[in-house]
Amino acid sequence: MNELKNEGAEPIAVSALNQYAYCPRRCALIFMDGEFTDNIHTQRGTAEHDRADQTFHVCDVEGVRLEYALPVWSRRLGLSGRCDVVEFHPAGMVYPVEYKHGKKQKWLNDDLQLAAQALCLEEILNVTVSCGAIFHKGSMHRREVEFTLELRRQVEETANAIHELLASGCLPPPINNQRCPECSLKNICLPSVVADKGRNRRAVRELFEVKP
Repeated sequence: MNELKNEGAEPIAVSALNQYAYCPRRCALIFMDGEFTDNIHTQRGTAEHDRADQTFHVCDVEGVRLEYALPVWSRRLGLSGRCDVVEFHPAGMVYPVEYKHGKKQKWLNDDLQLAAQALCLEEILNVTVSCGAIFHKGSMHRREVEFTLELRRQVEETANAIHELLASGCLPPPINNQRCPECSLKNICLPSVVADKGRNRRAVRELFEVKP
């Protein structure tokens, strides 16, 4: 595992890992600058989280205890947040479930968020959480995620990177790719405008650069 620098640091939200893995600039705009706007995608996600995001409660389904909106944290990683649902099975298995409104995406951001929840649960409960699931509302399918050593390493790397980003106070450059058109912060981020400015600055430097 990587060196952890954040034990005892001001905790960041577990959901920040999802945002950072999708786009570091979006993560900084939300968690450093306090910027957030809704679009159809975020509104759907909010609506579909209503049951899981309500005040913490417990119910039993066929011998499995379900705990909704369960607060979790990790002092080791400097994280805090809530799990949508955690299943406690009779055999002792602890199984977090995260709700997402769309189908599975090709990026790793949802899996990182779920794995971060698992690491928090391990630290709090002193258990091993080997897998969990993401319920994709768009396909009405529960997709199991195994918390491999590689995924755990990526959680630690991402947590470190976010702590460093927020401490720096510097806004990262935009990704400016196919993710941007559907982003709710597009009009705040201005990815194409900022990217064009960067290209223009590089062009000016190259224009006046003296070649050997």
